[in-house]
Amino acid sequence: MVDILIKILVCFIAGAGAGIGTGFAGMSAAAVIGPMLTTFLGVPAYDAVGIGLISDVLASLVSAYTYKKSGNLDIKNSLPLLVSVLMVTMIGSFVASFLPEQAMSGTMQIALIIIGLRFILKPVNKTREQLEALSPKNRVIKAIIGGIFVGFICGFVGAGGGMMLLLVLTSFLGYPMHLAVGTSVFIMAFTALTGGISHFMIGGVPDILSLVLCVVFTLLWARIAAKIANKSNAKTLNRVVGVVMIVTSIVILAVNYL
Repeated sequence: MVDILIKILVCFIAGAGAGIGTGFAGMSAAAVIGPMLTTFLGVPAYDAVGIGLISDVLASLVSAYTYKKSGNLDIKNSLPLLVSVLMVTMIGSFVASFLPEQAMSGTMQIALIIIGLRFILKPVNKTREQLEALSPKNRVIKAIIGGIFVGFICGFVGAGGGMMLLLVLTSFLGYPMHLAVGTSVFIMAFTALTGGISHFMIGGVPDILSLVLCVVFTLLWARIAAKIANKSNAKTLNRVVGVVMIVTSIVILAVNYL
């Protein structure tokens, strides 16, 4: 009985962190759930990442739907980005198989802390008019280049794809903050689904209770966070995204190394 209560508590905390990160910042749920389940419940790392990815699918979809209702989702122009991300992720995974996993993860978390500081100190203040001023041809070219970058990071590190997507959408493609987060979670739903299915096909079905708890808690908190985010102004959302990135990265570094 005590073990079950501990499992529920850990999954609740992991799901809350993952859901808030997804709803506010378009962050991958696996980046939070994986380390939490492995460290505190002893779930094998491969299974923990698979649980995180499946939790990410529904959380990202419900977040994307919430952003879409507020007009903050760009499906049409994000398709070249989505396709290139999915294709290049496989290449990144192959390259990553030759390098130490923990070293790659640590490098990514430090990079995300720097990106988080960027959102806090230099908020994104792009407008839809600036985005629409970019020619369709240049938009597609930039989307493909950005997708190659994000896809390689996703496959190479296994986490951080959502945050890198957000960086590419805001800094490279010129998306306003709300539109960038909504589009990011839409794309992450598909990348997480692909990764989750692959994990289950290779490693089998993980602990069902942990899976169900993480899916439910992540979905709940992602919905709450997305609704709040859509009502926030761009400057506030920038700061929240930055704080979420920094806190999450510090926690993951602590879990991995301490």
